Amino acid sequence: MPARPASLRSDAAIVSEPIGPLRLGVLAFGDSITNGGGELQWGVALQSWAMWTARALGVPYNPYAVDGATADDVVTRQIPLFERAVADRHSQYTLGCLYIGTNDVWLPGFDLDSFEQRHKQALAFLHTRCDRLLTVTIPLDMGRPRNPELIEQANLAIERSAAEHRALVLDLRRFGGRQVMMADHVHPTALGQVTIAELALDALEADGLPSRVQVSELISYETTPWGSVRGDVTYAYRHLKQSLRHAINDYRAR
Repeated sequence: MPARPASLRSDAAIVSEPIGPLRLGVLAFGDSITNGGGELQWGVALQSWAMWTARALGVPYNPYAVDGATADDVVTRQIPLFERAVADRHSQYTLGCLYIGTNDVWLPGFDLDSFEQRHKQALAFLHTRCDRLLTVTIPLDMGRPRNPELIEQANLAIERSAAEHRALVLDLRRFGGRQVMMADHVHPTALGQVTIAELALDALEADGLPSRVQVSELISYETTPWGSVRGDVTYAYRHLKQSLRHAINDYRAR
């Protein structure tokens, strides 16, 4: 009698696994910066830095970031949503990404201790699911009006949280500039997202996880003199609108 097909046997067939345990790629939590989305820049789509990181690593991308999210939202909404949505409750990931805090620092009565605790809880969860963890500090020039002292306090909390969970830290304290940040001084441009991904990949490679391709190989664009002028005018107009709005708000608050 011929042997029954392996799919019909009660005992599972032994299959070699030459590439090691299955990993489902990049798992990302955060706010609008990690969620991505927005207008093109030189024809490059405004995609999440974490997505570009996953593509360069050659692995799947699993995003749960939401616009406007805080560290509390990551713990109370995004992680529970992931646990409900994921098909395999034992699934493991190559990299866990957490970029949160840009909305927290603008909350009235921002509670630094609570933020740090929530950040630690988020990393602790990622630690159970991921081989590596990567978290990100906040640009000191982020937002208007500027508040670099408060942002630095949040950054130190992020670094303490990372040290406790052995997470890599991508330091964006000095990140900024016309080409990589929008006129609101909060959200990265499309090329800004690419730049963050490139910095993340550099940090991962130094930690022993090299990328398979460069992010620059995944995009294509060409600048023109007229396009540069048009972009500069648009940026100046939006920057002026932001400045006037803040000036009016400050005047009304007096």
